[in-house]
Amino acid sequence: MPSALNVPKMMNKSKNPAEISSAALAYLGDSVIEIRVREFLVSCGLSHAADLNAAALDFVRASAQSDAVENILPILTEGEAAAFRRGRNIGHTNTPKSATALQYRRATGMEALFGYLRLTGQEERADELFSFAYADIMKKYKGDQNVKSED
Repeated sequence: MPSALNVPKMMNKSKNPAEISSAALAYLGDSVIEIRVREFLVSCGLSHAADLNAAALDFVRASAQSDAVENILPILTEGEAAAFRRGRNIGHTNTPKSATALQYRRATGMEALFGYLRLTGQEERADELFSFAYADIMKKYKGDQNVKSED
């Protein structure tokens, strides 16, 4: 029986990430960060959808991503920093009300960085940077199943 969707399992890794638009890198990176957040929160024992969604906001809000990127900027390689800058410099026309233009640009840069890491097969480096970026927030959830998001 033929598959309903003919979707490739993985993008061809021979494609140079420099040839991919910054917006596409950020689009992919958004999901890369999101899956790491979800895996982390589930591993902390959160099990109710409302708690998981509220906790995830501590990680994925533009303001949180902007703060998190500050933790990793000093340890980025030249290629990683270039990917971040490409994403940060996308010409945004819409900024969410919950973030400043600077926060939103930095968050987009972080997403582009994680998209770049995914496309270059650097999953371990993405895990490392995620842990450094969100170390303070992760402490809040580790070992405490009853922690609620601050909002």
